[in-house]
Amino acid sequence: MTKALLIIDVQNAILAGKGRPERQPHMDAALDETAARLHMLQERARAAGAPVVLVQHDGDEEHRLAVGTHGWAIRDEIAPVAGDVVVHKKSCDSFFETDLAERLKERSATHLVIGGCMSEFCVDTTVRRAVSLGYDVTLVADGHTTADSGALMFPEIVAHHNETLDGFDAGRAKVEVRPAVEIAF
Repeated sequence: MTKALLIIDVQNAILAGKGRPERQPHMDAALDETAARLHMLQERARAAGAPVVLVQHDGDEEHRLAVGTHGWAIRDEIAPVAGDVVVHKKSCDSFFETDLAERLKERSATHLVIGGCMSEFCVDTTVRRAVSLGYDVTLVADGHTTADSGALMFPEIVAHHNETLDGFDAGRAKVEVRPAVEIAF
């Protein structure tokens, strides 16, 4: 079994303007903490020789993640280094119309450690799709985040997805949810 670290959409403007003014600082702080944990996992994966794959959402011209803008760039603390893979996507599913599956196959990955943004969109969709494609998945419980949405605050959304996805399976492949400190490569 080869584990790969898959980090989704941790880009400069991923949460920009998504919260009410009084809530935005809380969401931004949570993103900073999440990015720090994902950086720690990057270092751990690289030290173990495990593949590191970053997924970057390519937004249209008017989108907050418009290609080529500062908002589109992957955050500095998790920016790719030589040997890392960057996959570009245009939908919530990191596998849809991308070369992600081929890049993982080239690296013999069978188990994905997944974190990133946004919990209820790209993280959830990619986790479920990965399992359906036969990958075992470890979702980093404290390694994904999102914005407030309607009546739900972002911590509630993260907790819901951690609970909902833990044990999700398709055939032999399954999801387990673990905090970053418990994840080894």
